Amino acid sequence: MLLYAYSPFGYYFDPTYILVIIGLVISLWAQYMVTSRFNKYQKIGSRCNMTGAMAAERILHSKGIYDVRIERVSGRLSDHYDPRNKVLRLSDSTYASTSVAAIGVAAHECGHAIQHAEGYAALKLRSVLVPVANIGSYASWILILIGLLFTSSSSQAWLTAGIICFSATVLFHLVTLPVEFNASSRAVGVLANSAMLYEEEVKGVKKVLGAAALTYVASAATAILQLLRLIILFGGKNRD
Repeated sequence: MLLYAYSPFGYYFDPTYILVIIGLVISLWAQYMVTSRFNKYQKIGSRCNMTGAMAAERILHSKGIYDVRIERVSGRLSDHYDPRNKVLRLSDSTYASTSVAAIGVAAHECGHAIQHAEGYAALKLRSVLVPVANIGSYASWILILIGLLFTSSSSQAWLTAGIICFSATVLFHLVTLPVEFNASSRAVGVLANSAMLYEEEVKGVKKVLGAAALTYVASAATAILQLLRLIILFGGKNRD
């Protein structure tokens, strides 16, 4: 039944499921890469013997940023920067660890704090798109379902509205890419120029952050494939 879908009108052959499978494969591969790279460099201690939290504080202060709090949060790789409250949250696997991977992840999140302090345009746009993408993600499926339930001329209008709403989610993922790549670039630059890490350790950071970037690429690719599937199935298709 893998290539068959159900609608209120019965089962029908749906070859577009191949797009879903491709997206799933890309996501699993990206997740494998980031997990394996992080696990490898988590076992390698930095010779500066600084924890992720200590490294984050040093990086922020070197950029003249003193109003960002550094907090510990539970979980693994749940690190993030909260621009609304100016809080840099580091996970258990990063906060107190002195590994190359931990310092790299902490530096990446500092990259977001630096973006915020400098008014990085892509970060501002992503912040604006967050509520739009969240609403669009949920509303799209509701609108599409309504469109499937109707057999009148209004059906296509509902389906098109659903596709447009889902497009907001795709846009969010696309805007996220330059934000994340830029944060990683800033992180590597700071670590390389501050002498916090040795050259070979910086190379390890690049590998960890490069693998992490793949997860954002995978998310964007999956969203694009899903949008393509919706367009193929419902875009411009009149329902009798």
